[in-house]
Amino acid sequence: MLAAEQRLRRSTDFAAAVRGGRRAGRGTVVVHLLVDEPAQASEARAGFVVSKAVGNAVVRNKVRRRLRHLVRSRLSALPVGTSLVVRALPASASASFEKLGTDLDAALAAAQSPRRRR
Repeated sequence: MLAAEQRLRRSTDFAAAVRGGRRAGRGTVVVHLLVDEPAQASEARAGFVVSKAVGNAVVRNKVRRRLRHLVRSRLSALPVGTSLVVRALPASASASFEKLGTDLDAALAAAQSPRRRR
């Protein structure tokens, strides 16, 4: 479980991260990463979106618990003041724990990398 100060709970926080953050997706997850001013938040925070497209309530809760466990260890590596929203895709319901971790790492790396000019 994430500590209270590490969780996104207000819909405005979710909306700010989704609208203003950098997005990167992989096979089972999409991440939205918004780096705020360090003065606004004391540490990185995370929130999860697991829609009904993933499965029934049992499946959604299982996916959410797995993602929460994976994010907990990676949250300290993010800059202070970062808001992270992890959205589970329908493929996450049948994905293994290792596959979720690999996709999450790849999506976080892509969201943190500097943008290339076209």
